[in-house]
Amino acid sequence: MSGPRPGRGALAARRLRWLPRGALLLAAALSTGCASIQGLLPGAATSAASGDTAPARPPSRPEFTLVVEAPTALRDLLLRHLDLARLQQLPDDERLGNAEFNRLVAAVPAQARELLQTEGYFDAQVTVLREDERVPDGRRTAVPGTVRVQVQPGAPTRVTALDLQPEGDLQRRIAAGEADALALQQALPAGGVLGLGQVFRNADWTATKQQLVNRLRSAGYAAASLQRSDASIDPDARSARLNVVLDSGPLFLAGPVQVSGLQHHDADMVQALAGFSPGAPLTEARLLEFQDRLQKTKLFNSVTVAVEPDPASAAAAPVRVRVVEALLQQATVGVGISANTGPRVTVEHTHRRVFGFPVVADNKLEWGRDSQSWSGDFSTHPGAGFYRNLLGVQIERVKSETDVVLSQRLRLGRTQDTPRIERLYFLELLRSRQADLPGTTGGVRSGGVPTTATALSANLHWVWRDLDSAILPTRGLSLALQTGAGQATQHGGPDGPFARLYGRLTGYLPLGERWYGTARVELGHIAHRSGVQVPDALGFRAGGDDSVRGYAYRSLAPTDAGGGTISGQRLLTASVEVARPIVPSIPSVWGALFIDAGRAVTDWRDYSPAWGYGAGIRWRSPIGPLRVDLAWADELKKLRLHFSVGIAF
Repeated sequence: MSGPRPGRGALAARRLRWLPRGALLLAAALSTGCASIQGLLPGAATSAASGDTAPARPPSRPEFTLVVEAPTALRDLLLRHLDLARLQQLPDDERLGNAEFNRLVAAVPAQARELLQTEGYFDAQVTVLREDERVPDGRRTAVPGTVRVQVQPGAPTRVTALDLQPEGDLQRRIAAGEADALALQQALPAGGVLGLGQVFRNADWTATKQQLVNRLRSAGYAAASLQRSDASIDPDARSARLNVVLDSGPLFLAGPVQVSGLQHHDADMVQALAGFSPGAPLTEARLLEFQDRLQKTKLFNSVTVAVEPDPASAAAAPVRVRVVEALLQQATVGVGISANTGPRVTVEHTHRRVFGFPVVADNKLEWGRDSQSWSGDFSTHPGAGFYRNLLGVQIERVKSETDVVLSQRLRLGRTQDTPRIERLYFLELLRSRQADLPGTTGGVRSGGVPTTATALSANLHWVWRDLDSAILPTRGLSLALQTGAGQATQHGGPDGPFARLYGRLTGYLPLGERWYGTARVELGHIAHRSGVQVPDALGFRAGGDDSVRGYAYRSLAPTDAGGGTISGQRLLTASVEVARPIVPSIPSVWGALFIDAGRAVTDWRDYSPAWGYGAGIRWRSPIGPLRVDLAWADELKKLRLHFSVGIAF
């Protein structure tokens, strides 16, 4: 530390102890001789030092203009916290003598320097100019009409050293060479706002100390605390050396899982979803994953997983789980509309414990203009490894502009859900019937004959998500993969094996402060021997709200010999979209620009993407984004409106 510099006080030569901002302001006021606190109170007498005789009721406070010339962030800080600035915010009936007012003006440089130090500027130059001096009637003390504060902040002080010293159980584990403890020690310096090279701000210093404590607690040291800390400031070198001593306390290890709030469901199921064994470190990530798995079962309205930070029980800390069960039976009715399938009505019923067995039954009936379906799923409550067994039945009828596809599915398999990955393994028996609409090219009236095909297959569906929000993402990736292989049978045609692959990758990325980008690529492929007919429901079609906008739902697909639309064996689509809030005052309403391309084909040699582009509006509602898009179909040379909205009640 260098010695004090003339005219800059002892600040340059001492180690600072950081006080609350209000205490700094009070210290600044006292150090500049503003000891007449009475003068700030209504009706207070004038200071005797001024030589005036105190009137029974002093005149109103002087009218003045305060001008602060400084970088924007620092100007806002001074205008919020200078006593002279706050004087302007007092009610009109508040009284202040001119002598006291002038003392506040004199206090501005010291107060400003104290405030600027909290932002990392320890060598600031502050000049106060009194402009338009005048003597009010009956008063001998001159007051300025304008007070101009000129600030030259200089270069900010930056962190040049950060010394973190853990004590307690963490230090013992580090000394023993335990890998987890060593990794935590290396990660700690990055656990706070302030790091090497960062500007030393008082608020960031306070936040950093708390974040370091929180980092230890999240790593399993639930009783961690701040032992001591100090910051050594060298204004000449514009450097800050920080020292923090953390008492980790003991590492909390898992004890028994104690469940409360159960009425209909089994405690064994709750305990099986913990995902850790007795003696495992109780990190924040483990507890949050446990809570997330319980919430995903949809058996509970609320779930809380907590550990009491009592060092006496750290060796086998009880994990307390409090749940509020959802209703055993629940029915939901919904209405909606989309450009793909038109208006629709949906009825859903859920029974969470069928005939007293740990089985959930979900039934859903959807009736729309162009799509009708019923699905019934029966799944066991999750058990070991977070797996659930399932049995599913689905009947669906989908009409496009040229054909109707009726499909029936029967599935038997297992599913596993984790916070980032979903897996579904199943055997499926599928029957699909495709028929051209009467009156269309190649349709029934033109001699078209419906085709029926059946397939028995083994399948794996895998979904991976790394998103900042599952409902309204703005950053991250999601990847959905589907694989399947089996035997296909066509009515009146040859049988044969087939394999099906499908993938969809979607990325989200903020672009600057207010722009957001979304990109998607979708790829599908079915392999089989020549002449083998795979059920149409397993094939691919493009076009519609979530595909290539500007074209009708499922219209970008190949045609058969009679000119009727059929599902393709190959699929490739892509989309790029940028969006931003339309006005800052309504951040949930966004405008968007997009480009889509792609189609489904029978053979890759026939592939030529159809292009669509346009603009839209998004409402980022609590239940998900609702969209309206106007898209131009380059291939058709016409506009098409796409929208999707629904309400459940």
